[in-house]
Amino acid sequence: MMSEVSSDDFAVVAYREDDAWGAELLPDELTEDLSGLILALKRQPSMAGTIGLVAVDDDFFVAMRMVGGELSVFLSDLTASPYFPLARQVLDYLDLEVPMDEDLDQVLPAGDFSIFTDFGIDEMELGALSGDLDLYPDDALASIARRIGFGPALERARAGANAS
Repeated sequence: MMSEVSSDDFAVVAYREDDAWGAELLPDELTEDLSGLILALKRQPSMAGTIGLVAVDDDFFVAMRMVGGELSVFLSDLTASPYFPLARQVLDYLDLEVPMDEDLDQVLPAGDFSIFTDFGIDEMELGALSGDLDLYPDDALASIARRIGFGPALERARAGANAS
């Protein structure tokens, strides 16, 4: 199982405050820690709930949404679970089996496909973003953030971290 955080990995929490979106980059260690991500979402105050986005390497992304104490989770490719701790933890959270080696030849998203339907991203579109092999996880998350309305906040959060 791979466990080193790469320079492409990032985790961010997005929230609405005073009718505007904000986003903060989370510590790199959280790209391997589902419990830590959930805690970060719970700690971020927001009347409208919080969104967590995680890109791991060039392999997969995780989208999370906490509204009123209810957590929705989406994993872009469950076949990453034998190789990446976060993907395995998401499957455990979703109570899904880790796929066998012979099942690892295609992208298989899992979790709540309707996580962003109220923002205009339906299940088919989220599945298509997950299955687009020409789209890196960070690009897929940037697309999701733009559609929801916090694309600029995500860009600022990531640019601030890259400037440090």
